[in-house]
Amino acid sequence: MDKILEAVVMSSYPNNVKQGLVRRVIEAAKQPMDSEQCWSMLELSTKLYLTGDTKYKREIGKEVLEVYGHYHPEEFEEFFNVRFLLSLLQEGYGPLGKRSHYVLDYIQLGLQFVLESPSANSIFNLLRIEVLRKVCERPSPKQCAKISKLLTQHPQCIPTGKHQILFCQQLIRCIGQFQCISEGEEDIMEFLEQVNKVSGLLQRIWRTQTSAILPSLKELFTIISSTEEQEAPSNALASVVQFVPLELTDGVIRNLTNDDSITDVQMMTAISRMIDWVSWPLGKNIDKWIIALLKGLAAVKKFSILIEVTLSKIEKVFSKLLYPIVREGALSVLQYMLLSFQHSHEAFHLLLPHIPRLVASLKKEDSNSATSSLEQLAELIHCMFFRFSGFPDLYEPVLEAVKALPIPNEDRIKHLLGQNAWTSQKNELACFYPRLASKSETGKIGLINLGNTCYMNSIIQSLFMASDFRHSVLNLAEGNSQPLMTKLQWLFAFLEHSQRPAISPESFLSASWPPWFTPGAQQDCSEYLKYLLDRLHEEEKTGKRIYQKLKESSLMSQAIEQHYLNKTLIEKMFGGKMMTKIRCLKCLNVSSREEAFTDLSLAFPPPDRNVLSTGSASVLPVEEIGPQFIEPPGNPSQIMGSPRIQRKPHVSGDHAAPLVPVETLGFQEPGDQATPLSSNAVGMDSAKDPLLAFGEQTCSPKDSRSVPDLINYFLSPERLTAENKYHCEKCASLQDAEKVAELTEGPHYLILTLLRFSFDPRTMKRKKILDNVSIPLVLKLPVLVTPEESEDACQRRKDRAAPGSSFVSVVYDLCSVVVHSGISSESGHYYCYSRECSDTITCGQPRDGAQKPASDKQLDFEIQWYLFNDTRVSFSSFESVSNVTSFFPKDTAYVLFYRQRPGRQSCLMHGAGAEASRPHGEPSLNKDLMEAISKDNILYLQEQEKEARNRAAYISALPKSPLWWRDFDRDKDDDNSSGGCSPAAGGGGSGSFHGLVF
Repeated sequence: MDKILEAVVMSSYPNNVKQGLVRRVIEAAKQPMDSEQCWSMLELSTKLYLTGDTKYKREIGKEVLEVYGHYHPEEFEEFFNVRFLLSLLQEGYGPLGKRSHYVLDYIQLGLQFVLESPSANSIFNLLRIEVLRKVCERPSPKQCAKISKLLTQHPQCIPTGKHQILFCQQLIRCIGQFQCISEGEEDIMEFLEQVNKVSGLLQRIWRTQTSAILPSLKELFTIISSTEEQEAPSNALASVVQFVPLELTDGVIRNLTNDDSITDVQMMTAISRMIDWVSWPLGKNIDKWIIALLKGLAAVKKFSILIEVTLSKIEKVFSKLLYPIVREGALSVLQYMLLSFQHSHEAFHLLLPHIPRLVASLKKEDSNSATSSLEQLAELIHCMFFRFSGFPDLYEPVLEAVKALPIPNEDRIKHLLGQNAWTSQKNELACFYPRLASKSETGKIGLINLGNTCYMNSIIQSLFMASDFRHSVLNLAEGNSQPLMTKLQWLFAFLEHSQRPAISPESFLSASWPPWFTPGAQQDCSEYLKYLLDRLHEEEKTGKRIYQKLKESSLMSQAIEQHYLNKTLIEKMFGGKMMTKIRCLKCLNVSSREEAFTDLSLAFPPPDRNVLSTGSASVLPVEEIGPQFIEPPGNPSQIMGSPRIQRKPHVSGDHAAPLVPVETLGFQEPGDQATPLSSNAVGMDSAKDPLLAFGEQTCSPKDSRSVPDLINYFLSPERLTAENKYHCEKCASLQDAEKVAELTEGPHYLILTLLRFSFDPRTMKRKKILDNVSIPLVLKLPVLVTPEESEDACQRRKDRAAPGSSFVSVVYDLCSVVVHSGISSESGHYYCYSRECSDTITCGQPRDGAQKPASDKQLDFEIQWYLFNDTRVSFSSFESVSNVTSFFPKDTAYVLFYRQRPGRQSCLMHGAGAEASRPHGEPSLNKDLMEAISKDNILYLQEQEKEARNRAAYISALPKSPLWWRDFDRDKDDDNSSGGCSPAAGGGGSGSFHGLVF
């Protein structure tokens, strides 16, 4: 019968004809027959099953074996003996030998017919040993899956005792070497199915034998932490972790993170490979294990590992949000990585270029998964905006991408940031940041934040960028008996000459710290600036004079020269004077008092108060787009300097007197009309200045506030009535009066503080005024002078005003803007925009006798702006300065620095300013300072080399990934593909799926 069957199978008859003949043979096999015939048929069916070159032949072999197992059990048991099985497992079958792929299927097929036989236990014992030997030989995923299928169906064959633990460990090692060679989607799905069968066997074993779990996990960690392997272990290991009970997580992580035998490099390698597992499509709880290990490392303060791993892997995790099948886990890991990485903006900034494209892709997908992920991603982004404010240029495209998505409230943001930080002690991370970095491409140097010291950093950078002041400080002679000024000189020198990307201002902070400031708390930068300037002024004023004095102009009169020599450096650079006049409305007597100031504090007028001249815009805040200018004189004047005086409250309850346009200044007799300064005052003709002429065409939009608006409000007459009546000496009683301020001396650097913080009696808290205020690039400031001063300082001008006028127009250029980001003075963040304003124009008459006006310089926006944000310095623009509040409503200009433009009018006003504006040579630093900078630069180079070596040791341990960041790049080309797992729901080809998994 075996000969007949073999002849039929090997014949060339059609399969349907063969099938009929085979069916007769199989029916005949159900009848009793002798042992010899049974053996012959079993041998033939075994041969067909194990060596058949077609699926049909193997199916025939399988049918015959099943018939003889059912109807001839004794003969089958005798044939299916231990010796035969051992031979199959160790040597294979026939000419194929060990290359026979169906041995395990054959054994699994036959086992069902010998389970009750006397030889069953012997077969089980044999298989327990042989499957262990097999997995130690690292079989292919297909063979491993067959072993798993065999043992899942026949658990009696699973190794027991110590062999069972060893079997689990070796099976995990097999999984670690699994690779899917093909990129076809069907092959990948088959591979995933094979992996699941193998990991499912581990789950079955762990359920019945929990003692095998921890040794298995130890082996898993050994594999993923190994730094000796040529190739990284397979991501298929992720399938193992999903079956570990979550209740074991805390204990396992605690043991790992406290194991002294595990080196940092091994730990970094392990967590890096685990993070790669987020791309495994069918895993569960993988994200929970990754986050648990990250939290465990934070608990034992392994910050260097966390920093390196986060920075090297966060982009890859982010890219997996494109794929719905792994999105949930990837988003969980991304959220923890970002929310815990709070000591630096570096991790978040790595993602900025990719966020708009991801958001666009998720919107296009239009699925529940995409919608949910978009909302969570937007919440995460706003948390990062809140934590790392001060980067408007970088954040603008991201903000545009997420503007239509919900914005979390501040309590929610603080909650998320508060519960995820690695540590509440910021100084614990100080040694890890800044990391190895090169100097900014701008050539400028940042300042390290020492714990909410951004208020100081912004002020120092603004003062440093005031080039005239900086040169004066750097030129101070050694032994000037001014300890605070000396520390500022050292700080400026390091900012100018250090090779570091950022330096620590710790020494200067301790020396300039106002005693009432709370360490570690956010402070008011304006308050700090006033204190600093006062300290520097008083230090010099009390006898610690500048060693090397500035040279005086030959055009100065003796009186002006003496006046100038008696000034301190702070007075020369930032000092101005203001005349406050009060007129009794009964007797019309006027009393006046002159006061010095170093900054003007500009309050906001009440919402219903129009502070502009007739025909001008209202005071409703609007967004500003592009550069803003004022046409006639825009006049800064209010007091928050040495005598700290605020002329007007934020909101006044009285009805103010009719407003006097800023151009007129002073008192007007009833019936007089306001006369624009540009037509009848001493000063430049704005029509001849191309920069100012352009400003006339680009003045503030309607319904907006501008700096000139606030100045107008400050300089406008104020009625003193009711409880604020003025005591008139002439009347010897309290009388209604009118008070007005006039600028009598314009400072070289004009500092304007916008009083944004006010006390709200309803809430009993300080609140911030978030109104957008447009900032002019050029400011024209009318200053009151006497005719004698005018004639003594400069020649009479052809365009002088009509007789009796006593104002000159002083032009100021914007050079720094300190921005506060936040809604309270006790919180938020400070950063600043700055540029170096310098001019070679000086007072005096050119050889040809023609006066050379300062406004002859071209319409000039090319002076480079910089954005200083603690350690980060980047290029910026005036457009960014103008638009920052439009894009980020909580980011508002707070302190402005203007520099007086050198020219004829500055000769009149400020001898120090005229001298300071002359071209500066390179300051010559004293020997000790030069040596200190040189030594620190050498030390920095040594630190760089050491850091590079240490980091190389970490980075070399990270697994290499050839498909590092192709997800977004490939996305551009796969928009029209079809499949199951692409960025868009239902899109993506096999290539993108392969990239996801592998």
